[in-house]
Amino acid sequence: MCVVVMNIGSLNRVVCKVWDMTNGSLQLPEDSILQPAWDYLHQNYESTLRSPLFPVVLSVLTYLILVALYTVLDILAPTWPSINKYKIRPDKPIAWASIWKTLGLTTYNHLVYIFPAAVAQWLWRPPIPMPREAPSLTNFLLGILGCTIIFDFQYYLWHLLHHRVGWLYRTFHAVHHQYPESFSLVTQYLSGWELFSVGFWTTVDPVLLQCHCLTTWGFMVFNIWVSTEDHCGYDFPWAMHNLVPFGLWGGAPKHDVHHQKPGTNFAPFFSHWDWLGGTSFSPTLSVPLKGEKDKAA
Repeated sequence: MCVVVMNIGSLNRVVCKVWDMTNGSLQLPEDSILQPAWDYLHQNYESTLRSPLFPVVLSVLTYLILVALYTVLDILAPTWPSINKYKIRPDKPIAWASIWKTLGLTTYNHLVYIFPAAVAQWLWRPPIPMPREAPSLTNFLLGILGCTIIFDFQYYLWHLLHHRVGWLYRTFHAVHHQYPESFSLVTQYLSGWELFSVGFWTTVDPVLLQCHCLTTWGFMVFNIWVSTEDHCGYDFPWAMHNLVPFGLWGGAPKHDVHHQKPGTNFAPFFSHWDWLGGTSFSPTLSVPLKGEKDKAA
């Protein structure tokens, strides 16, 4: 039984809440909730969305917007107590020299690695297929969750290996640990190999799960958002680790501990792999290693 009907422009789509009369339960409008927006994108931006460059541009813009917002907070925090109170290490302001240095490597990585990869995709990759049907809301959310779980496991293994093997740590991962106190621009303060690894999994995991392209783009945005949040250095009430129950999500506090104690908290998002692997370390028990150089475990 349809209780609410909305005509959205020329799409003429029915958006309604459905009441299942057989068991008296309220069901979410699976097919209709994303279809109007998907139809609008199809009709107005299909050539842009089908371009192999679109996922790259989407990822880069998402990251730049997020780090810009967090960097503004970092600049204001020393003089704004209302912001500084949420910093994990309020006595450690972010210096301009650190901002410029991390921004420099980020720019270098984008020019040397990401831009050529984008050009290669534009030249050799066929246009992205765009199905007429949008994914259901359930498939959209479960697709993002599934990709996040797989990515979390992949990076946990990669991260653990690059801390356990000294040569791998020194050659590829040590650059990321130059800053004991993390802030948003440290998110992509990476070697080319680590940047490639992260980008490869972000691209391949939706393919493995046969995700709709809209789900793929949603996962890319979500992955960048939570990765930047992990490094932001803030413990906001609305952060993912405060929303996900039972301590299942590590978040910024646990990743800050990892930068203080590099032999702990290897998983980027969830906590279960560190629990199972014996590498979990609670932020409430951490002690900053002041003045010490980060080492591989």
